[in-house]
Amino acid sequence: MPNDLALLPSAEWPYVQILVRLALSLALGLLIGLERERRGKEAGLRTFGFVSLLGALGGSLGHDFALLVLALVGLLAVLLNVQTLRANQGTELTTSAAMLVTCLAGILCGLGHTVSPAAVMVIATALLAWKERLAGFSTGLTEGELRSALLLAILALVIYPALPTGAVGPWGLIEPRAAWIAVILIATIGSVNYILWKLYGSRGTELSGFLGGLVNSNFTVIELSTRLRAGSEAGLETAYRGIVLATGAMLLRNAGVLMILAPIALVGSLPAFALMTAVAAALVLWSLRRRQPQAREPGPPALEFDLPFSLPVALRYGAIFLLLHIAGGLTGRQLGNAGFYAVSVAGGFMSSASAVAAAATLAAQGSLPPTVAGKGAILASFTSIAFSLSFVLRARQRALMRRLVVAAVCIAVAGLAGMLVADSAAPVVEHWLSRLGGTPVSE
Repeated sequence: MPNDLALLPSAEWPYVQILVRLALSLALGLLIGLERERRGKEAGLRTFGFVSLLGALGGSLGHDFALLVLALVGLLAVLLNVQTLRANQGTELTTSAAMLVTCLAGILCGLGHTVSPAAVMVIATALLAWKERLAGFSTGLTEGELRSALLLAILALVIYPALPTGAVGPWGLIEPRAAWIAVILIATIGSVNYILWKLYGSRGTELSGFLGGLVNSNFTVIELSTRLRAGSEAGLETAYRGIVLATGAMLLRNAGVLMILAPIALVGSLPAFALMTAVAAALVLWSLRRRQPQAREPGPPALEFDLPFSLPVALRYGAIFLLLHIAGGLTGRQLGNAGFYAVSVAGGFMSSASAVAAAATLAAQGSLPPTVAGKGAILASFTSIAFSLSFVLRARQRALMRRLVVAAVCIAVAGLAGMLVADSAAPVVEHWLSRLGGTPVSE
């Protein structure tokens, strides 16, 4: 009589492949379980390891088993909450949600996914580990800041899809969607950096100056120099480092805007931005080395920024962008590159971020050579640095003004050197891009 068990269907799993999937799921489960164990939760290291392994096994067996495993983990989460409620310890909603996420990540591992479950588990662990910081941020969130976030979401998700595509106007110089993308990009960068400044900026004038420079470098310089005038001269060195860091942050932001909107335009301007940022960092490090270790230098009072984004700010960014975009296009057609450079210099006085965004958009549309757009972004950054120095005059600190002028000259010389290096390397870069099938960086 034949063995009935031999008639049942069977499957052979590739040993190495299934082992890798199980190992990845176990590592991800232990990662989030370690955080729960550290906080003394009932479901800790071993529980989350088992949940993730169970999910991986369910995913490997097929979708039906994956759904069954997910239901079992949901039942386990219900039992966990019943137990904590009976012990008068409240509910464990966060841990229960984390268990379900862990199970789903394990299922993805069992199905053969690698990057997506790893990213999900890292994000979930970060949300659990940053509980106090996120809670403090949310409780300290003002109504104005919430309205600012909602306005940004409305501009990005409601207004942008309703805008017409393509160029409009008699000369085809205005592309509403391109302009709106630039406004949203600048506002998003400012909002993210505002959050970072609110979380970490109060820890020191240097860090506050750097994060403030990402939000608004001119306002940061005004605040540091004005408050130094009201305080003692002991904070002069700290104010110097804060202003230089704000300048470096402005350069990083402008290079980032250029990279996002027109990456090819950053190729020719990257040496200048890199050298200018490196010189700013070197100046700050040199100042830190000169600091006396025995005496902790007091700095200016903590900075206080307005809302990162509001309707007037959106309209101002949009108006400046459109003005520079139209002026840059017209002067580029009528006066050539020199006319566009003049517009970029003038734009740096109003908003270097808007000037860089306008240059990048013109390059992306093909209305301007990428090298010209990159040089315009550098010139706008030069103007912004010079414009910021004018605010330091209010502090009436000759020593500070003298050191900042020297720092600005060093940064500008580094930028000019970077432009010369880019011009010398332009033929090589063009040849390299043409071989890769890219767009040439100059006419």
